[in-house]
Parts: sequence; C-alpha cells; structure tokens
Amino acid sequence: MTNQIVLTFPSMFRDIVERYPNSSALSFVGETPLTYREVQDRIDSVTGYLEKLGIKPGDRVGILSTNMPNWGIAYFAIGFMGAIVVPLLPDFLPKEIENILKHSGTKAIFVSSGLKEKLDDINVDGLNHTISIENFSLIEPGPGIESYESTYRPKTEYAVNEDDLAAIIYTSGTTGSSKGVMLTHKNICSNVVACRALHPVSEKDRFVSILPLSHTLENTVGFLLPMMYGACIYYLAKPPSPTIMMSALNEVKPTIMLTVPMIIEKIYFQKIKPSLTGSKLMRTLMEIPFMRRSLHRVAGKKLYKSFGGQLSFFGIGGAKLNSIVEQFLIEAGFPYAIGYGLTETAPVLAGAVPGKTRLGSTGLAAEGVELKINEPDPESGEGEIWARGPNVMLGYYNEPDLTEAVLTKDGWFKTGDLGTLDSDQILFIKGRLKNMIVGSSGENIYPEEIEFVINNFRHVVESLVVEKKGKLVALVHINLDELEQTYKHMREELSNFMEEKTADVLKEIKEYVNARVNKFSQIHSVVLQSSPFQKTATQKIKRFLYI
Repeated sequence: MTNQIVLTFPSMFRDIVERYPNSSALSFVGETPLTYREVQDRIDSVTGYLEKLGIKPGDRVGILSTNMPNWGIAYFAIGFMGAIVVPLLPDFLPKEIENILKHSGTKAIFVSSGLKEKLDDINVDGLNHTISIENFSLIEPGPGIESYESTYRPKTEYAVNEDDLAAIIYTSGTTGSSKGVMLTHKNICSNVVACRALHPVSEKDRFVSILPLSHTLENTVGFLLPMMYGACIYYLAKPPSPTIMMSALNEVKPTIMLTVPMIIEKIYFQKIKPSLTGSKLMRTLMEIPFMRRSLHRVAGKKLYKSFGGQLSFFGIGGAKLNSIVEQFLIEAGFPYAIGYGLTETAPVLAGAVPGKTRLGSTGLAAEGVELKINEPDPESGEGEIWARGPNVMLGYYNEPDLTEAVLTKDGWFKTGDLGTLDSDQILFIKGRLKNMIVGSSGENIYPEEIEFVINNFRHVVESLVVEKKGKLVALVHINLDELEQTYKHMREELSNFMEEKTADVLKEIKEYVNARVNKFSQIHSVVLQSSPFQKTATQKIKRFLYI
C-alpha cells in the first residue's frame, strides 16, 4: 500500500471508500452501521462547516468526547483539511484541559454532552467555537454564525502532505508531566501500515472499541487501522458494565479487540483463577503440569466464547502484562497479542501476534522500525531502548529543550524504557528508566518487577514500590471485601478481627515477596493503600503522586 498511496489520512481513506463504498464502517452496538460512503459524506459536510467557522490548514481543533462514530468523523474532517487534531482524554481535569487548549492555541473544540461541563469555567483566548459532537451544532453560537447542515461541502480542495502535522497529543503520564507530542500524517499512517503487517485486517473484520479514542493506542490501532482497510468498528453507547459488555460481545462477535492488561488481569484473578483453585482437588490438579495445561485449555475455551467466539486478535498494550496471566493465556490457546510503544512513536514499536508470543516479551520490531539497546550493561545486556523509524514524532510542541533531550541528531528516540534484545532480536521490557532505584551498593532495582511478585499474592489488587529514606516500601491495595468474605464464617463481629487479619496479610506479603526477590530488592515494609491508586488512561498508576 505504501507504494500505491500517499501516507496521509485523506489519501488512504478515500482509496478504501472507492474499494468498499457500501461496506459497514462505524456504528454503535445495536444500530445500523454507517457505510464508508456515508462516513465520507459526513466528513465532507463537517469539513465544509469548519470552513464556514473560519478554520484553516494548520489551525488546531480539539476533540473532548467519549467514543462514538462522530468522534472519528470529526477527527477525519479536521485532518482532511490540513488542520491539526488535539485529542483530549475524557478523564482530564478542567484545569488540565484549559492548560492544553492554551498551550496548543486551539481555535475550536468538539465536545460530547456528558463532558461539556468540563469546559464551562475555562477561559481560553482564541477558542472561538464549541461544537456538539453528537449533532455538530454550535454550542452558544454568536450572531451571524451559520448552523450546521449535512449538505455542506468543502469549497477548497486541500493538498495534505505526508510531512504535515496531523495531531498534537497531550499525554497524562505516570511522571506527571503532560507534553504535546507532534505527529505527522506519515508518522501515524506508516504505523497503521506497520500494524497491518503484524496482523492482517480486512473488510471482513469487526472491532469492538472500549479504550478511549483520544489515546494513541486506540486511535492508531483501534480506529485508523480498521478505517484504512475497510473493517467495521462498534462502540458502546453506555459505560462498559459487565452486562453491557457481554451483551455487546455476543451481538457483534468481534474478530479484533484492543485492551489494557488490567482488564484481562481482572477477569483472570476474579473469575478464572477462583474456579481453578476453589477446592482442594482442583488445587492438587493445578500442581500437575499436564493437568494444569488441560484445565487452562478448558477455561480458555470458555473465555474465548465469552468474547463472542470469533476473535482472531486480542491486543494487549499500554502496560506490562502480569506473567501469571500471560502463562494462562498461552496454555489456554487464547489469541492474545502483546504490543509495545509510546505516544511519541504513534505508538507501536514492537509486537508479538497470536501464535508468535513469548512469555514476558513484546516481540519483534514493527515493520520499518529500528530498535537498539543503548550502552547495554555488559553482564545483563540491559539498557535504554532507542527507536528510529518513520513513526517517530517531530518533537514536543513548543518545547525545543525537551525535544532535544529525547531525539538524537541522527533520528534515534530515547524511549526512557529499559530492556533487552535476545539473540533473535525479540524485545523484553524491564521497566521505566525514571522508576529505576539505585540501591546502596549501586545495584539497579526495578520496582515493576517487585510489583509483579506482590500482585500475584492473594487478595492483592495492585501495588506500588517506592523508596523512602533509602528503604523499599510497598504500598498495597488489597480487596478488603474479598478478605472479609474469606473470614466472615469465623467471626460475627468483624471490625477488630478484620484489622488484625489485614495486618497479618501485609506481614505475609512481605515474607512472600522477600522469599522471591534478590537481596537488593527486599522490601522493608508493606503499607496498606486504602483506596485505589490514581491511574492514566491505560490504567498505569501515576507514580509521581505517591513518591
């Protein structure tokens, strides 16, 4: 495809519209999908309206919305006219939104009804228009401003080039700094092509989208990839409760889905594991390798059926997958895939697809991407992962010093992640360079590795390992309801008893972990985290809040 079409949104999408004008493209679950021709018509009408509102190539236009078909239509309408999309995560706070709109110089914004109140009290000079994404009508239109009409068409034929800026994406990272990542049409479209090389996508595929479209993983792999190859995407009209989700999966029977580790980990630890260890007999059988594999295959078939029974690709990205859960998925024969990437790389750098996964690995470099370990440790082979390719960002918007700190003159992007490449050039991630703790004897300690051990302990929901006064401290959030259910048959008055049992569990966690990590990674104390940790859009804990 790269030899046939220009790597821009309008070029790639219009090629697909010509091939599959009547194929299903975008829909809410339970509704009749828009065809590719209908989507193109709506894009043209919204582009025509943006013209009337005075938007020109190079102008920044925001999208603050939950997932829906009109999200993608607004995204393409902005990009097709050479304007720049500024996607905002729905969970951004009003102050974050205000800062981003000011920093980017956004002139107009599409907003969904449920998020409109986040804009009520912000004050941004130059933000001239707020547009309802549900029907593309102006919110509080001024005098002389025309209303949206579906018959509008752009009056200008826009020349969009591969190196034109397509999006400025502001990340809400685990380190607390939100930077505007500048991605060109070529950055994003080349990554779409690379993703399709990892796993085929066609007009026969059906996607169910559950991750926020404003996040780069879902945007590139869950939206642009299917749109550029003729597949159909279904969105949930309501929040994804288990009932809503199961009904949607049963109706759509998706062939491809994207998710983050937390979702499949919850399913495993809350549903699958209890069924496999609920009795003494089952626990005994699970200790016999061939029986464990057989039981995992049975459980895997049930899990596969619960997702609609037609999945060919269940992509997991955004954070590292728990090794116990991954071992289950391997033995269950579940068609999972692991990806690695960053917003700065549009995002995919490496991927391991169904049938080619390896425990703990994120696979081989994506097509067109070079990976290397910079200055690897001579003994362990560990070092910072550097990447180079057509998907690497232009830089951080209006932040030349930050850009220079991560991009070398010969095009290498310093990911800030630590990893290794084995003899087959398969990538293994160790953790974030910024998170690494240097011990008293100079040894490198990776808190993520200790957290994986902690999270495998019963009753633990999530954990965070930090350094306090030179000692390693584990903050642990446990499932108190589950703990109470475990012991409620023992006492009628649970309050003091539960405090004692919680203290016992924390002590057990410390003993459990310290028996399984090296002497440099020994935990000094375990502290109860009473409420869930605050997280990013991909459900990674915001570490900076707890250090």
